[in-house]
Amino acid sequence: MSAALLLILLLSSCSEVEGPVVVAEGAKSPVHGDTILIGSGADAVNLLPVLASDGTSASVNGLIYSGLVRYGKNLEIEGDLAESWQISPDHLTLTFHLRQGVTWHDGTPFTSADVLFTYRLYIDPKTPTAYAERYRQVERAEAPDPYTFVVTYRKPLASALSSWALDIHPRHLLEGVEITRSPLSAEPVGTGPFVFKEWRRGERIVLEANPDYYEGRPYLNRVVFRVIPDPTTMFLELQTGGIDQMGLTPLQYARQTESSNFRRNFRKYRYPSMAYTYLGFNLRQPLFQDKRVRQALSYAIDREEIVKGVLLGLGRTATGPYVPGTWPYNPEVRKYPYDPEKARQLLREAGWGDSDGDGILDRQGRPFSFTIVTNQGNDQRVKCGEIIQRRLRELGIEVRLRVIEWASFLKEFINPGNFEATLLGWTVPVDPDGYNVWHSSKTGVGQLNFIHFNHPEVDELLERGRRTMDQQERKAIYGRFQEILAEEQPYAFLYVPDSLPVVAARFRGIEPAPVGLMHNFIRWHVPESEWKYRR
Repeated sequence: MSAALLLILLLSSCSEVEGPVVVAEGAKSPVHGDTILIGSGADAVNLLPVLASDGTSASVNGLIYSGLVRYGKNLEIEGDLAESWQISPDHLTLTFHLRQGVTWHDGTPFTSADVLFTYRLYIDPKTPTAYAERYRQVERAEAPDPYTFVVTYRKPLASALSSWALDIHPRHLLEGVEITRSPLSAEPVGTGPFVFKEWRRGERIVLEANPDYYEGRPYLNRVVFRVIPDPTTMFLELQTGGIDQMGLTPLQYARQTESSNFRRNFRKYRYPSMAYTYLGFNLRQPLFQDKRVRQALSYAIDREEIVKGVLLGLGRTATGPYVPGTWPYNPEVRKYPYDPEKARQLLREAGWGDSDGDGILDRQGRPFSFTIVTNQGNDQRVKCGEIIQRRLRELGIEVRLRVIEWASFLKEFINPGNFEATLLGWTVPVDPDGYNVWHSSKTGVGQLNFIHFNHPEVDELLERGRRTMDQQERKAIYGRFQEILAEEQPYAFLYVPDSLPVVAARFRGIEPAPVGLMHNFIRWHVPESEWKYRR
């Protein structure tokens, strides 16, 4: 299972679990069978990992592909396709020793040639990927024999080892093919625990257990991702047996899952997510180029109102791109408590006033009016946008909220930078290197600095931070990085939501851990007496 499943990372191993107490069934061994249906608020976009940048694609790909390494249950790096490795004393050379006997889903043997091909695919300027940067730091990559892969870096890279959790791609199916035209975008072939079976766009993606997976065949026969954009409809499907697993909304978690019938049939979990939600400003737009305006908007947003009203207290306010409680987090940065008077003062200083008495601020004949875009299928973001819209209207700022289907949202708005402001979220990786999201070199079409943030000191800090191996030195570097972001407010950082997954009670073997629920997914199983799906 690849590192793409880090989309559900946890902050700590402590989690609340509600539902039936599952008693071990004597000495019985788990049996192979049954299907799990997982509710997904959006369809996948691309099932070639090098081209995928959305959460659903990553979740699906994480079951199909494998990396050289992955994060274990306690967030330690462990081997996946690599069974061992050595790091040179100067931190410049990594030597991976690969597992033998691993095959691709079509039966072709996996070798170091696939790893070398994947590396070259990522750094190829013709490959439209947002994730090439760390691999471009490699000075030399070699496959001296079928089961050894060696990379040498120009300079030390703190995230070098963890970067090889990327999904390895099949050379024999992709070499010599224009990557954007490969049929593997819709019919992937990997080495992971599940094999692709079917994709009905907008409806479902079906995977089947890989009988030849190197860690052993998964117990579940089949995984079906059902696309259900509306969270209310998804919850109804859960209750009526149309799906077995989903992420609950705060309202569902707090007020709609307390009946004895629900608690008998489902287990729900709660833990702090490694993610945050933000309002991002497109800094190419003249409206947002004065930092006093961005600061004013941050003061005008009542984050506590959002946490209480939208999350029902199931989360916390955010102050930057790291989650409270993690080692890079800086609690001393400038804060933006709800202060409409401070917001009005900053707007006046920036030249905004109501010159014509129509209730809308204006400057040089232009009204203060803009549109926030966000994605369909995330009710929390929509409700958050409505609260922001109302609070800004009280200041004389006209805000429109536009909710767009996910694939169109990325293709037509985010990737080309065709927006004014956006409500989105990032998953926070274990390593704090924020180069891809914040460095000024990452503002191209399809890259992750789509708000076009450009700050020379931030660039320098990000470059130093990724080259520094000492954690305390890195903490100081990323502490200063957070101070600058807090001052500049290219994002109005909003909240860190709790993760609220729920799983049907018939599934056994679930072990909540720092890395999430899914770390041992191949060991989830259902007693034969409780199977719903025999085929």
